[in-house]
Amino acid sequence: MSKVGKKPIIIPEGVTVTFDGAELELKKGEHTVKMAVLPFVKTEIGDVAIDTEGTMKNGITFTIDSTTKQAKSNWGTMRALTANAIEGVSGGFTKVLEIEGVGYRAAMDGENLVLNIGFSHPVKYAPRPGIKISVEKNAVTITGIDKAMVGQTAAEIRKIRKPEPYKGKGIRYRGEVVRRKQGKKVGK
Repeated sequence: MSKVGKKPIIIPEGVTVTFDGAELELKKGEHTVKMAVLPFVKTEIGDVAIDTEGTMKNGITFTIDSTTKQAKSNWGTMRALTANAIEGVSGGFTKVLEIEGVGYRAAMDGENLVLNIGFSHPVKYAPRPGIKISVEKNAVTITGIDKAMVGQTAAEIRKIRKPEPYKGKGIRYRGEVVRRKQGKKVGK
């Protein structure tokens, strides 16, 4: 039994959800996300109880029509993907990368990110459609409505120059702790 799949998703104000039998469409303003419903999962849109007192709000619930392992897996996955899509169209997702190192810097060239991070040449990174990148001092901010795409973009940029353990130079996530090594010791 999926503990995640059982929880209903409350639809926030301003978000419209339509279901045509095979695809969910989530819309708020200019942001639109379409997602296919996974096999074995039934989707219902309507009033759901959100507390023990019986307060009702507009929401989405998911059920399964089989007890196979794949059906149970799809149940929780579909609920999580839908919750992320609703959060994405409502407010979006953000990842912040910090650049550390003497002479390391980032700049924007139109839509492209240009990194000077210790190589003999500047590294250019072109973002995917739907992703916006901005640079302020030594911080690169990645925003978008798709959680997976924002995370993948941040991982690809970080991969260009991972933080090294001796001096800590490189690109890291904001708040990431880089375990430092001591280096060579001076003999007695």
